[in-house]
Amino acid sequence: MKLVFRLIKASKKYWWYLIATIIAIGGITAAQLYAPLVVRQMTQMATNRDPQLAEVALRMGLTLAGVYLLQAFCAYVRSYYSHIAAWHFLADLKTEMYEKLQNLSLKFYHDKQTGQIMSRVINDTRQIELLIAHAAPDILANLVIIIGVTIMLFVINTRLAILSLLAVPVLLILSLVFARWVLPIFRHAQSTLGDLSAHLQDNISGMKEIQVFNQHERETKKISASATDYSVSILKALRLSAAYGSSVQFLSSIGTVIVIAYGGHMALYGYVDVADIIAFIMYLAIFYQPITALARLNEDLQNAIAGAERVFEILDAEEDIKEKENALSINQVAGHIVFKNVNFHYNKENPVLKNINVDIHPGEVVAIVGPTGVGKTTFINLLNRFYDPVDGEILLDGHDLRDLTLKSLRHSMSNVMQDVFLFNDTLAENIGYGKPEASREEVIAASRLARADDFITELDEGYNTVVGERGMRLSGGQKQRVSIARAVLRDRPILILDEATAAVDVETEKQIREALDEVMKDRTTVIIAHRLSTIKKAHKIIVLKDGQIEDIGTHDELVARDGLYAHMTEINMHA
Repeated sequence: MKLVFRLIKASKKYWWYLIATIIAIGGITAAQLYAPLVVRQMTQMATNRDPQLAEVALRMGLTLAGVYLLQAFCAYVRSYYSHIAAWHFLADLKTEMYEKLQNLSLKFYHDKQTGQIMSRVINDTRQIELLIAHAAPDILANLVIIIGVTIMLFVINTRLAILSLLAVPVLLILSLVFARWVLPIFRHAQSTLGDLSAHLQDNISGMKEIQVFNQHERETKKISASATDYSVSILKALRLSAAYGSSVQFLSSIGTVIVIAYGGHMALYGYVDVADIIAFIMYLAIFYQPITALARLNEDLQNAIAGAERVFEILDAEEDIKEKENALSINQVAGHIVFKNVNFHYNKENPVLKNINVDIHPGEVVAIVGPTGVGKTTFINLLNRFYDPVDGEILLDGHDLRDLTLKSLRHSMSNVMQDVFLFNDTLAENIGYGKPEASREEVIAASRLARADDFITELDEGYNTVVGERGMRLSGGQKQRVSIARAVLRDRPILILDEATAAVDVETEKQIREALDEVMKDRTTVIIAHRLSTIKKAHKIIVLKDGQIEDIGTHDELVARDGLYAHMTEINMHA
């Protein structure tokens, strides 16, 4: 119930709709309680052959018609307004989850699958709609009806009321047992649905590899196994629900049996009127109908709680990278970067960077080289503050990165990553992504500088060409040039190039290198490169080995020392 109350509290923006729903529920309940009273009075008048029966019957009939009209209107308000509250709240909740996902550090995503996260945002929130629009209003409506009918039963005949309600404690115990058994099953079902979404997302993204390696049958078996696991989990829960519902239905009928059997005996000896027994039976039908409905609603409630738990796991996830309360927004950036005694690891057993000390002056071009896995990309990730150092500090213009707002820090940088990501949008939108207000002329100028304009203008739709998911309509080299154009257009004082020419041929690399020579003027540039030909003009080259700085110097100085860099240069020359 703590989870349910948290959801209700979170939806306070839409409480007016829920209040209207509650008022409508009250109207529906009043209408349901009124009808048996009319039948009771009519039966009494008919039994006593009251001469005013015809006149009273007409008046009551018209009144009852008005009551049923009011009931229909209240039913409309209850259904529509609860859905307004639910779907608007769901839109807010999905947005809140997305904002949370944007603020979580890359550490959060290390052991997560995209499909699993998408399932939580889409499928699990959908279960919450069942709670707000259906389960909660229906439970409230049914409880109000049960309370109202109980009062009426005791008003009519206390002894019959007590006897007819003997099954209620058993029903309550049964409901508690059912909830305890079925909630873990629904949790597992939601988890398996997430696994299914994750497998589908992976396979659709990797469809080219599946076809190239002819693994259709293998992947179909995986999807089939996930789909079957989900079906089995749901069916297990539904089997319990069916048994629970049947038991509730049987126990609900016991009250009617008692009233008919014992009530007939009481009527025979004049302890109760026939009209009271008829009204009693009608009220019991109303009483046990919501109890039976609560069995079904309990299933929806457990399903919604299982979904809500998975939603709040994301919303409650701890943010590793946090801004200080009074973080500084830095606007004028010179680009002076200092790493002081920086240590970093993803797990304690495997340190990635050890005691890194680097001083990069404004306007310098600094390259980071070394064998695969020595921490070059981690160096860049720390600079972008995707992670914080375990020890030491990183300074930008004398300010610790942890003292700056993330927005102002990242606003000072342009990045060209090795793994280029393009959105399923036009080339113009992708190039202008870092500067949405850029004109088409600025986009074209940046593309020319990045040597991307030539291939773009050859496309049928030019800059309006939609690149497909992850830029699948472009070659690796074309995507790389689009990424460089995006960084050029962003025009920030710090430029970060992570294998910016890795996916291009030698001729294109030469063109891009010429372009980058222009782009890097008067800005601090950090380059990661395996092709050492791209960094010969760097003011400073940092050589990493086993997470530590092996050497620092210019190209000529490092070659003359005949160390690791000289060895790497020789290998590059013969590659």
